[in-house]
Amino acid sequence: MPKVSHRGSTMPDSPIRKLDKYASEAKERGIKVIHLNIGQPDIASHPAALKAIAEYTSEILAYTPSPGIMDLRIQMAKYYNRMDIRVAPENILVMAGGSEALCFTMMSIFDEGDELIAPEPLYANFLAFAHMAGATLVPVSSDIHSGFELPHVSRFEEKIGPRTKAILLCNPSNPTGYVYSQAELHDIAQLVLKHDLFLIVDEVYREFFYGEVNIMSALNLESLEQHVIVCDSASKRFSLCGVRLGNVVCRNKAVLDTINKYSQARLSAPLMAQVAGIAAYKAEGSYFEEIRKTYRKRRDYLHSRLCGIPGVVAPLPEGAFYIMARLPVADTEAFCKWLLTDFSLNGYTLMMAPASGFYITPGQGREEVRLAYVLDESAIDIAMNCLEKALETYRLLEPVTDTVYLI
Repeated sequence: MPKVSHRGSTMPDSPIRKLDKYASEAKERGIKVIHLNIGQPDIASHPAALKAIAEYTSEILAYTPSPGIMDLRIQMAKYYNRMDIRVAPENILVMAGGSEALCFTMMSIFDEGDELIAPEPLYANFLAFAHMAGATLVPVSSDIHSGFELPHVSRFEEKIGPRTKAILLCNPSNPTGYVYSQAELHDIAQLVLKHDLFLIVDEVYREFFYGEVNIMSALNLESLEQHVIVCDSASKRFSLCGVRLGNVVCRNKAVLDTINKYSQARLSAPLMAQVAGIAAYKAEGSYFEEIRKTYRKRRDYLHSRLCGIPGVVAPLPEGAFYIMARLPVADTEAFCKWLLTDFSLNGYTLMMAPASGFYITPGQGREEVRLAYVLDESAIDIAMNCLEKALETYRLLEPVTDTVYLI
C-alpha cells in the first residue's frame, strides 16, 4: 500500500481543532457545546465589508494580481500610517489569511535544518508552518507564575547556534495574551542586529490591548528595516475570519520578492476577501474602540470566574482575547476530551484547547488550557458553571496529587 510522506505523517495536530470530532458527536447527542477553544468571535463583521460583498456586481469573479489588489494595499498602508507605522503599498503583500502570510514567510527564509527561536507557549500553528518549511523551532520557556512575561534576552542568546535564522514573536501573544513592552522589544532588536537574524512578528491582535499604552509594532524598531517581517490579518481586526484575508509587511525587497513567488504559485488571494478588506480598511472608524471595551469586559468576567474555581491558576492577560489557565488535573487533553464525551450540565458542556500543543518542550503544558473569551458573558457564565462542576466530578473519577501553585 502506498504511504504518505514522512513530512505529512509527522505534521503536528492542531490542539485547537483536534477534538472537533468529539464536539460534533456531542452535538449529535443533543448537547450544546460552548466553544472557548477557538478564536472565532461572535462580534458582527465590519458592516462596510458585508455591504461591499452584498453590492458586488461584476459578472466575473476573476483572478487578482498575485501581490494583491493595489487599492487594498494602498488602504492597508494608510491603516499602518494612521498607526504611526510608516510603510508604503509596495511593502505589503496580500495573503489568504495570516496563516498563509506566516507559512510563505517561513518557506521564503528557511532552508531545511535552519532554526528559529520562539518563546513558549506559542501559537500552535507556528509549529506546523515551521515543519512545512523544514525548519526547527527552538523554545525559550516562559512561565505561568510570571504571567508568561518574555524571558530575559540572555536566554534567547543561549539558544542561538550556527543554523539560527530568526526569532519569532506574537504581540500581543496568542495563546497567553501577554503584551511585549517597548523595552523587551528593544532588547530583542539588539540581539537580532548582533547576530544578523530575521525578526518575524505576528501582530494580528494589535488592536486588542487593555492597558493605557499602545502596542509597539516591530516595524518601528530602529535599524531593523532589513530584518523585520510582520505577518498580519483582518480576521480578528474586522471579525472576518471566514474570508481569509491577511498580509505580509516588510521593507526587505529580497524577502518580498521571494514571498511573491509563492504568491504567484497559488495565483491570487481570494477576490471577495479583498473586496471586503478594501471596504473595511477604508471605513474603519470607531469599530475597534467599541470592540476593545467588549473584550475587556469579557476578559475581566472570565478571569474572575476562573479565579473563583478551587485549584485554578489564571494570570490576567493584557491583550488578544485568550487566557491560559492551569487546572487541577494531570492531563488537560484527557480532561477536555472527557468534557465532550462524558459530561454535561443542564444540556451544556464546553470545549477548550489543551495547552500541551502550544509548547515545544515535551511534557510542558499538560495541566494548562487556553480559553478564548470571544463569546458574551452569558455564554461564558454557562461555560464556567460547566467547568466548575466538571472539575469536581473529574477529580473524583481521577484523583490527582494536590499541588499548591503560587502566582
